[in-house]
Amino acid sequence: MCKVAIYPGAFDPVTNGHIDIIQRALGIFDKLIVAIAINPGKEPLFTLEERLMMLRETLKDIPNVEVDDFDGLLVDYAAKRDACAILRGLRAVSDFEYEFQLALMNRRLNRDIQTFFLMTGLRWIFTSSSIIKEAAQFGGNVEGMVPEIVRQQLKEKFAEKT
Repeated sequence: MCKVAIYPGAFDPVTNGHIDIIQRALGIFDKLIVAIAINPGKEPLFTLEERLMMLRETLKDIPNVEVDDFDGLLVDYAAKRDACAILRGLRAVSDFEYEFQLALMNRRLNRDIQTFFLMTGLRWIFTSSSIIKEAAQFGGNVEGMVPEIVRQQLKEKFAEKT
């Protein structure tokens, strides 16, 4: 029986949509490893250390969740962590095509690790890290869309850039 899942992502930054997926996944899996993927081809707004801090602070009171980071192939990381599943959140049909391709490649690389898709809760369907960063950059109020620590960090980050 599958007990440990990896929930990978950039989490730049973590949103309440991510938190929704995490909380619901814990009703399915015994343990969830929220893992920040290190992608040298992308330039995140927040450093790896900042993203780890925000995730750890946000998830500190949720049992059976671990925060980590990894580079390389996701299926290799999952196997190393004795996970049998990869968890991916979907907001819209447009997410599905890309996620489906990734799932098929991961399946080809390691048939022992399954991919599970969870739909984001309806109230978070419009929420993405990119949209939130853009709104915050121009002074938009993102309260209620991200954890409070993230809202504060966004405010500070964009104050530094002005």
